[in-house]
Amino acid sequence: MNDRPTALDLPMVDPLPPETQKYFDVCQDKLGIIPNVLQAYAFDVDKLNSFTAMYNDLMLGDSNLSKLEREMIAVVVSSINKCYYCLTAHGAAVRALSGDPMLGEALVMNWRAARLDARQSAMCLFAEKITKASAEVVEADRQALRDVGFSDRDIWDIASVAAFFNMSNRVASATDMRPNDAYHAQAR
Repeated sequence: MNDRPTALDLPMVDPLPPETQKYFDVCQDKLGIIPNVLQAYAFDVDKLNSFTAMYNDLMLGDSNLSKLEREMIAVVVSSINKCYYCLTAHGAAVRALSGDPMLGEALVMNWRAARLDARQSAMCLFAEKITKASAEVVEADRQALRDVGFSDRDIWDIASVAAFFNMSNRVASATDMRPNDAYHAQAR
């Protein structure tokens, strides 16, 4: 495991509160690692809890978007932002969830090179526009999503996931957050 989650020297709270330690233990059991992003945030348990609550709601909560679609959005946004941490971690998730290593690699490099259906392409295009020029999103952009079957709630979820990763990409890049070494080999 990469023992340097970030270049900043912010020590984890020691000892971690029992509920935080339990969360880390669940990560270790399910993932085989404690993601470095969680370790990086563990200098302030309130910030860690806020981050994980938002992440868990957006990426694991109720949504008509599949887990794979949400991970695809994370990778498209992270590719545009060149976020090393999120490209590595969420690229691995796309590979694992899709069973298609080529999809994960294509999304990391250029989502337009991936073999996507019309729904996925519209979703990726919208995530890209939110990332590059959110103030330029207009009704026609939302209608393009409706035309391929997304509801207004789905559009909200696409926008929320894209916005979350735009924020987290910037924190990861600004703090030199490093992905766990294990992500590189996953689902290849």
